[in-house]
Amino acid sequence: MADMAEEVRALKREKNAVVLAHYYAPEEAQAAADFVGDSFYLAKAAVQTDADTIVFCGVHFMGESAKILNPSRRVLMPDLAADCAMAHMAAEEQIEKLRAEIKDLAVVCYINSTAKIKSLSDVCVTSSNAVKIVRALPEKNILFIPDQNLGGFVAKQVPEKNFYYSGGYCPVHAVLLAEDVLGEKRAHPAARVLTHPECTESVRAVSDYIGSTAEIIAYAEKSGAEEFIVCTEPGVLYELRARCPGKKFYPAAPECLDMKRNTLAGIRECLLRGCGEIVMDEAEMKGAERPLRRMLELAE
Repeated sequence: MADMAEEVRALKREKNAVVLAHYYAPEEAQAAADFVGDSFYLAKAAVQTDADTIVFCGVHFMGESAKILNPSRRVLMPDLAADCAMAHMAAEEQIEKLRAEIKDLAVVCYINSTAKIKSLSDVCVTSSNAVKIVRALPEKNILFIPDQNLGGFVAKQVPEKNFYYSGGYCPVHAVLLAEDVLGEKRAHPAARVLTHPECTESVRAVSDYIGSTAEIIAYAEKSGAEEFIVCTEPGVLYELRARCPGKKFYPAAPECLDMKRNTLAGIRECLLRGCGEIVMDEAEMKGAERPLRRMLELAE
């Protein structure tokens, strides 16, 4: 593994490439990455890099977003089959129907979505910036797609607006039950419960803090507590343990098997052979670029 990691470092220099990895990617991918973060951080990093090639260790919509924001660069993924079920949980027909029926409607699209769904939206958001962006929109009515759990969390923070949902969810976060969290709490009574807003309302209700992966890490780092129950994909524990030495973390949610497709061997193959390239229709890229760029502007 050490020899392969060194080979990856050499290939990055040779190819003028950078590796971006989401917090949910395997530890070996995060260790090999030049940038590690949540979806919002990685979207910004993709724009700011001057590399010729971007290797994205995440799921397909993330690679798509990097390509949309960097059309002249080559974007590769260690495994093009790494997908996000929630990204497909919004219907074009619902968007068209509500646009026709409801005046003063903004279609707010969680970045965890396909390029096609993004192209039908007014603005994209991530879990880090959704509340800020929705609050800043002039529209009174919000169709929040595709994640109903994040949408419900945002709605509670912005009660002055009316929300509509597409009914999507993250299978990894939605399967976690409040009973599971309470069981962990009984086992670790001193632990604080840190929860991603993709979790259900019942899980959020028994939590001490709700935030994006980046916000969960920042909270744990600053907190005086020594133990934490982590209600999000356990890949984030790699960064938590690195940033919070001596503190204990207990994972409550299952793994995302698609995220775990991003192996060090896959990164090496991308760099060595140029495989796993994201190829997109130009018109669809143009349509999806507008809400992504608007997200970056409104989130500043």
